Amino acid sequence: MSTQHDPLVGTWTLNPSRSQFDPNHRPQAATLVIELGDEGPYVLKAEGVSEKGQKVTEKTQTLIPDSQARPVPDFPGLTMTSTRPDARTLHSDLSREDGSIAGQGTYVVSVYGRSMTAITSGFDSQLRQFEQRTSWDKVG
Repeated sequence: MSTQHDPLVGTWTLNPSRSQFDPNHRPQAATLVIELGDEGPYVLKAEGVSEKGQKVTEKTQTLIPDSQARPVPDFPGLTMTSTRPDARTLHSDLSREDGSIAGQGTYVVSVYGRSMTAITSGFDSQLRQFEQRTSWDKVG
């Protein structure tokens, strides 16, 4: 699938009114840019504004949807496995060495390509478990 026709690729803005946030994670605003690298990996770049109005610095994540478990940089003992169940969906599992799931993310673009739902779960930097469903609108 070419970048031009990939419904995931583009710039997305958070729609807080249609999102269901974890009590510990309630951003005021966020932007998510999804790019497709030359050899197939998706590069997700996110930044935003926290509930307290503080800027959250850009975080970058690379997802290669080939069902292969890959080590997660800076997190020893964790692997990421990504799949592309269909043309509008990107899914990733974050697993521990024992095979248990430490986190998940599923991104689904609407049929018309103007909105996306992300369902994410896992543990934050304070090791608090979270689960949320966020809604995103495509820019442009």
